[in-house]
Amino acid sequence: MVNNEKDAISEDENENSNIVAGENLIRGDLVKVTRVVDGDTIEIEGGEKVRYIGIDTPETVDPRKTVQCFGVEASAKNKELIEGKEVRLEKDITDRDKYNRLLRYVWADDTLINLELVKQGFAYSYSYPPDIKYQDQFVKAQGEAREAKRGLWNACQSDSRVPGDISLPVPEEEPTGSCVIKGNISASGEKIYHLPDCGSYSKTQINESRGEKWFCAETEAQAAGWREALNCS
Repeated sequence: MVNNEKDAISEDENENSNIVAGENLIRGDLVKVTRVVDGDTIEIEGGEKVRYIGIDTPETVDPRKTVQCFGVEASAKNKELIEGKEVRLEKDITDRDKYNRLLRYVWADDTLINLELVKQGFAYSYSYPPDIKYQDQFVKAQGEAREAKRGLWNACQSDSRVPGDISLPVPEEEPTGSCVIKGNISASGEKIYHLPDCGSYSKTQINESRGEKWFCAETEAQAAGWREALNCS
């Protein structure tokens, strides 16, 4: 009888623990980081994965890509900052991404980890509308880190990515027919279209789920509110 009572109590405790963890995700209370996946993704108690909002770090775990410059360092810095620690999760507009990861700003005490990684040169600023609450801070921090040549801005000089060209590793939608003009949305939310002879055309990805588009003519892009990229011949 005693053992049965203990088992029942143990089951109740586990159930209550799971309920508390779920409530914490909603209220922004403290949750424990159980594992750092890479520079911009963590796993928390309960097994949920959290993708940082507003930033992008070089890849280390994407099976479609080789390990990118400063990816290992970014992951190590993220571990140093929060692995095994308790953090608070702040939601913006979108709750989850297409991989079912929670989209959150991650706070350790009064430090916004998303922003800290950009400040120290371990991450790029990259905001997806409508989740842009701290976008201005991310863009400013990136400019300062780049100017000071911190982290990847010093180690990865051959990486030609610049604000506005940076996009997360998502499959690119294919153009329809002769509609080959890429309507990209930059990190600051500016709408820029790229012609096939533009310098950044080949590395510009289009993700229609973000509101980016393929256009058939420049006049169509301009009428929709896009401007021509500055590096077009």
